[in-house]
Amino acid sequence: MCGDNRLPPTDDDTETPRSRIRRALSHWPLLIIGLLLVAAATGTAILYFGQYRHDQQTNDATAKSVIGAATEGTVALLSYTPDKLESDLAAAKSHLTGDFLTYYGKFADQIVAPAAKQKAVNTQATVKRAVISELHPDTARVLVFLDQITTSKDQPEPVQTASSVMVSMTKSHGSWLISAFDPI
Repeated sequence: MCGDNRLPPTDDDTETPRSRIRRALSHWPLLIIGLLLVAAATGTAILYFGQYRHDQQTNDATAKSVIGAATEGTVALLSYTPDKLESDLAAAKSHLTGDFLTYYGKFADQIVAPAAKQKAVNTQATVKRAVISELHPDTARVLVFLDQITTSKDQPEPVQTASSVMVSMTKSHGSWLISAFDPI
């Protein structure tokens, strides 16, 4: 019969239900991977914008508070007179925390106090400038530029010394305290 009007079979006509299922399932891994990537991106965005943003947890008021505490603590730490030595050292210790408080306590008792009493050392520090180097919600580093004027029994003429110090600050019970004091 030469007039056969039948067309050759197409893939759709010969496809079995089983092959249709296999083809449909072959797309699922790509869909699952895509959904996992979207979920991971969403989770990362939520963590960053909702919890991690240091700039939202540290603002200008925090920076001013840290600079003020670093300035006040630096002056207390580097200023003392022989006649008020005990109260000056106690005031300095009130600005310190952690291992630095322990270190300074020993240093003040063994070095500063004997020298200040025996040689009548009088030293006054003045902060000229302080700037934030790092600022995080519970820690900070402040670069402090200062002048220190010192007199003693051996050197009655005032000697002025300019220096800079990197002051590490830690927030403890709502207050910013000095946790490290590194001359630069």
